[in-house]
Amino acid sequence: MSPTMSQMTPRARIERKQISGPGFAVFVVCLVAGLAVSQLLGNRPEPIASGAIIGLYFLFAIKVVNQWEKVAVLRLGRYLGLRGPGMVFIIPVVDTLSQFVDQRVRVTSVSAESSLTSDTVPVNVDAIIFWVVWNAEKSILEVENFIEAITLSAQTALRETIGRHQLADLVTERETMGHGLQQLLDEKTNPWGITVQSVEIRDVRIPGPLEDAMSRQAQAERERQARIILGDAETQISGKFAEAAKVYQENPVALHLRAMNMLYEAIKEKGSMVIVPSSAVETMGLGGMLATASLGKGQ
Repeated sequence: MSPTMSQMTPRARIERKQISGPGFAVFVVCLVAGLAVSQLLGNRPEPIASGAIIGLYFLFAIKVVNQWEKVAVLRLGRYLGLRGPGMVFIIPVVDTLSQFVDQRVRVTSVSAESSLTSDTVPVNVDAIIFWVVWNAEKSILEVENFIEAITLSAQTALRETIGRHQLADLVTERETMGHGLQQLLDEKTNPWGITVQSVEIRDVRIPGPLEDAMSRQAQAERERQARIILGDAETQISGKFAEAAKVYQENPVALHLRAMNMLYEAIKEKGSMVIVPSSAVETMGLGGMLATASLGKGQ
């Protein structure tokens, strides 16, 4: 969003209602009444002129303020007070009205383009600000254009907040960042009669090449973690083997039973062949057992 657009939009949204519906209706009634009286008096121009003058007075004297609006009345430049909602009567030329202040919750979208984080990463951040005018008198008398002021203040505060955080915090802690931004803006806008209710970080965009580099970095980190886990598993397995070796060293019978179990598991399947070194057979004393097993299998 360019600065020109950000300044034009708030100004366009400030309304000054010069002519109201009831005022225009009274003007028409006065003009018609003047024409009727003029015809009754033989088409004299005085009643028409009087009706037009009275109609013009009420046309600019009657104003209508909506339920959600407030307006300030100034008499010869002096502040008289707030008016509304409903019908408001003023003295034309003598009294003037300020802009009509909408007291409903408003939404303002702000963006910070190419802002640097604390780890010098350029990012584009979009945020939404929810705010409300709680004191229309302050917002009218103490700031020229409160909509433009809060928009520009939000942009500045957003850039300051981005500069205080790292990229990882912007991506993972949006809610915390939005809460901090809300407090910062609320302190600035409270003297204007405006309260910032909440700030939501809508989007965080980073440059394409940097995004690819971060993706590769994350993939490398996952591979590193996988290798670490595999190494830990190997370490645990080797430890168990070392413990088993100590048990077998102290108890040769257990080693023989384990070897016999392994041979049994290998030869119990039909058509299987197991080649065992003769030295291993003699060491474990399995020659007689294997012959007996083979003889039983042949029968």
